[in-house]
Amino acid sequence: MAGEKKPKILNKTEVARSRLFSIEALDLEFSNGERRTYERMRPSGRDAVMVVPLTAEGDLLLVREYAAGTESYELGFPKGLIDPGESPVEAANRELKEEIGFGANLFVPLKQVVLAPSYFSSKMTLFVAKNLYPETLVGDEPEPLTLVRWPLAQADELLAHMDFCEARSISALMLAQRYFSQQKGEN
Repeated sequence: MAGEKKPKILNKTEVARSRLFSIEALDLEFSNGERRTYERMRPSGRDAVMVVPLTAEGDLLLVREYAAGTESYELGFPKGLIDPGESPVEAANRELKEEIGFGANLFVPLKQVVLAPSYFSSKMTLFVAKNLYPETLVGDEPEPLTLVRWPLAQADELLAHMDFCEARSISALMLAQRYFSQQKGEN
């Protein structure tokens, strides 16, 4: 809101580091004089993309891949980090080619989202991809991903599917449904 005064950062300290993550403590002083220490993932400066690909036949293309956090295979949309020097659209197209073997001629941005903003600063741009064409790039996945076709007409059933539970994929699907509904209304 207008007029809100951000807390003053008094100190930043790295409190833990792994091969992938760095956690920092922020000593903050709020406008009312209260002081608190918050911990967060140190900003990496790299954002990400997620893509809801739609085929000419009206199918959504998803991948089933292993998620170490839940120790299970999860169903979701292609996603990945934006490489240095790459635009979000370029990253989205690259990820499609690496994960599902298709590129796209049309990318429609849906929304930029943040996962757990109290702890993370990275943003993810959600896209719809249309006008797909076959093209494959080698990705960094440790095993081949399983491609799953799901009829857009059955998107509500996808939302209820037990393996489709990642919040970003759910958000992307719901925003894509709204987009597709608006497109239908304009035709």
